[in-house]
Order: sequence, then C-alpha cells, then structure tokens
Amino acid sequence: MQDRQAELEALRDELVERVDRYKVHKIRLENPLDRDMEEQAIELENEDVIDALEEEAEEELGQVMHALERIEEGEGELCERCGEPIDPRRLEVIPYATLCLDCAEQEGEP
Repeated sequence: MQDRQAELEALRDELVERVDRYKVHKIRLENPLDRDMEEQAIELENEDVIDALEEEAEEELGQVMHALERIEEGEGELCERCGEPIDPRRLEVIPYATLCLDCAEQEGEP
C-alpha cells in the first residue's frame, strides 16, 4: 500500500503542476485576439483544447485526492461501494481506483 500511496502522491503533484501550467497558459491567452481571422480561429481552438485538458486534469486530481483520503482512512484497498477488496492488478493499472471491477462496470467506469 505504501508504494501505491507514493505513486498517488507523485501523480497528485504532477497533476497540480499540470493544472497550474494550464492556468498560466490561459492567462497568456487573455491578450487580444489576432486581427487575422484564421489566427483568431486557431487561438480560440487552442483555448478550447487547454480548457478541456485542464478540466480532465482537475477531474483526475479529484480522483487521486479521494483515493489518498481512503488510504489514510485505512480503506484504500476496499471497494467503496461493496466493501470487497479491489484486485491489486486493477490498482496497478488505475492506482486511484476506489471501486472493484464489478462495481466499476455497473457504474460504467473503466
């Protein structure tokens, strides 16, 4: 469990840095748009991509933080829905998983 916690903490730190970089990039994009219509379209498209990446990183960060909380509570290896142990192979693939495979499939998660 210690390895998983360390892996999650490293992932948390990486995601926090990534979200911060996206925010800095978005601040730079707040400058007036280019006068060229093609350049404006590219700038707006880039902004949409950055927004989507930031949202994805924040969602994953939330999952990582939730998994770390469960580890601290001593429940990190148990499915939060049914209480059964989460297969270690699942935790290797998705270290922030909080549901066993059966419960995750019922909820439509990976």
